[in-house]
Amino acid sequence: MATRDIYETAFDEDVQTDTESNQCPECDGRVTTNAVETVCEDCGLVIEEQRLDHGPEWRGFDEDERDRTGAPLTAARHDRGLSTEIGRGTDANGNELSGQKRRRLARMRREQTRGRFQSKAERNLAHGLGEVRRLASALELSESIRDQACQLFRSAQNEDLLRGRSIEAIAAASVHGACRCNGRSQLLDDILTVATVAESRVTNAYKTLNKELGLPAKPVRPTMYIPRLASDLDCPERIRRRARVLAEAAEEAGVTTGVHPAGFAAACLYTAGQEQGRWVTQYAVAESGNVTPTTVQAHYETLKEQVA
Repeated sequence: MATRDIYETAFDEDVQTDTESNQCPECDGRVTTNAVETVCEDCGLVIEEQRLDHGPEWRGFDEDERDRTGAPLTAARHDRGLSTEIGRGTDANGNELSGQKRRRLARMRREQTRGRFQSKAERNLAHGLGEVRRLASALELSESIRDQACQLFRSAQNEDLLRGRSIEAIAAASVHGACRCNGRSQLLDDILTVATVAESRVTNAYKTLNKELGLPAKPVRPTMYIPRLASDLDCPERIRRRARVLAEAAEEAGVTTGVHPAGFAAACLYTAGQEQGRWVTQYAVAESGNVTPTTVQAHYETLKEQVA
């Protein structure tokens, strides 16, 4: 019995019969092609499959012509950005809806909000990713670092690291970990300024993430903080270059081991300013590096011994 006598054609298969010259290589039977595959009707041999073009169906390069494809998937949303948003007041053409339709949409919106989260874990994930997005926006981080922080929060939840810990602390630790992994000179105090939890919770959460997930965090060096502190202090370019030279020489000599990198960078800027005749107070550089003037003075003495 032929295959065409067994299976019926569905409404969306759009069967096309090829010419008689295109025959089955096995039984010389008739070949038909639908939207999915090319198959012999007599013996059932699948000659070709997956004929669908999975790329975009537009060819224009204007952004207005690509709106109908939807937003790309993102790790910053708990549902990867595939959630449904029900509008208010107007339809897709901008026409105002009647009162009956607005009430119907309100009921649909309420039910959609209730069924948005399938479990408590998904609700916690949405809350945590929202906190990560808020911190990344307040710190003006790039989208790549934001997405890495969101993925780090997902990994923490998958490893059951949220149990007994604050969601806000894990979110702040994820942002800090993403900055550390990318070698960004982001002070923990900057994150704590916009976070809603105490420093001890964020520190403990970051230690947990670093231990359990094995973060590839790069070592923080004083040279990473030189451009940022110099920008905060409005230092000239020559002082910035000299401070970087001092920091690199100290790193090669092993002087920076075990010291606060931002404090040592502040001391390098203070030393370079003293050499160039620019009056930069220890209090100013210490406040920029979030350390005490005593720390800057101690590192300044170390740098003078190294230069001498």
